[in-house]
Amino acid sequence: MKLVIFGANGPTGRLTTAQALAEGHTVTAITRHPETFPLTDDALTVTKADALDPDAVHRVVAGHDAVISTLGVPYGSEAPTTLSEAGAHIVKAMTAHGIQRLVCVTSTGVPMKPPPGETLVYRKVVIPMLLKMGRPLYEDAARLEQLLAATNLNWTVLRPSGLFDGDRITKYTVGAPQLIGRFTSRRDLADALLNEATAPTHPRAVMEVITTENTPSVYRVFLKEALRLGPKS
Repeated sequence: MKLVIFGANGPTGRLTTAQALAEGHTVTAITRHPETFPLTDDALTVTKADALDPDAVHRVVAGHDAVISTLGVPYGSEAPTTLSEAGAHIVKAMTAHGIQRLVCVTSTGVPMKPPPGETLVYRKVVIPMLLKMGRPLYEDAARLEQLLAATNLNWTVLRPSGLFDGDRITKYTVGAPQLIGRFTSRRDLADALLNEATAPTHPRAVMEVITTENTPSVYRVFLKEALRLGPKS
């Protein structure tokens, strides 16, 4: 398949691009900084474009079979609108070019409530803190989901939980909200994105992706992802 990947230069985007190439797909990787993109392949085109530029999005989407968006914004941003604005441009471009299949990433934080089966401390302390810090991001992700639901596209939204860097694809779970589990490996998320883009099993649905094997401590993920301490991704 011919795939175009927005957010391709982020941690999940790079993994998704690499796996797509390994599986024999032709990939157009969209990034604002192509000079920093680490992958090369005969089947890869790295294109400089801003997902917030509607003309650029219209241009790069043309000629592809499916679109994957791994776009995101830093956790705790005060007023992010990247997901919904870029999503609107992508939807418009896909409609203009007659492309139906779209797979996007949002977050399990969108419902703004704790998942089932959690401890009292996690429900009363950790989750409220994370939701407060991430509220603008989750609200924008919700706007993206609402936007997609109003289209005629064959879309799927995948919601990861706390992201971490795993060393392999695991037997992760994909299911309707709200699944039990605190973490999602970026490798598992990339695999789920590619599976949905190339062989859709959850059309016009919001699904969660949860990793249950070899997960880190909640405190390490919180420090790295929420507080931006430690190595930058």
